[in-house]
Amino acid sequence: MIDSNYRFVYIDVGAYGKDCDSSVFERTNFYRMLTDGSLTVPQPALIQEGSDVKLPFVLVGDQAFSVTDKVLGPYKGHFLSNTKKIFNYRLCWARRFVECAFNILSNKWKIFHRPLNVTKPLAKSVVKACVVLHNLVREMNGEHNEDLLENGGFMTLPPFAGGPGRNLRPAEAIRNAFADYFLSPEGALPWQNNKI
Repeated sequence: MIDSNYRFVYIDVGAYGKDCDSSVFERTNFYRMLTDGSLTVPQPALIQEGSDVKLPFVLVGDQAFSVTDKVLGPYKGHFLSNTKKIFNYRLCWARRFVECAFNILSNKWKIFHRPLNVTKPLAKSVVKACVVLHNLVREMNGEHNEDLLENGGFMTLPPFAGGPGRNLRPAEAIRNAFADYFLSPEGALPWQNNKI
């Protein structure tokens, strides 16, 4: 998991590459604590200062993740309303932080430009050490825009196309609330209609 400053907040190292991200996530202690309520998640809060819109804190996932009241994923399907297309664009825009963080990590620590020729336990330690160093460098040096420019920035996202989905009522209500907010005068981005 990545925060908005490209720092790793939670990692789980050592799963097989053939395992899908959602399956790996569902086997973590973090997921167990998130779903059983033992993880301290802030209560819904005002989305921005001066707003009257309260939304819950959620994790952002891609189409592989199950949509829950704690994990948002895109609307699936090919014939989506503009509201759903804009939500998917904004969700994809937020997910870019994850992709950029991995690119920044691998560009900073060139050891990731080739296969690690070490034992599995040592490989786990190398990855964990690089993540800690990555976070330390991000904290000490602050945010540098050249990291974003090297990774393509945020303005060139492709439109999202997903497959058929299923209806999950509490999760749908939360996702719909975010979708409505993204269309509201206070939540809309000036360019979002041009990106769908």
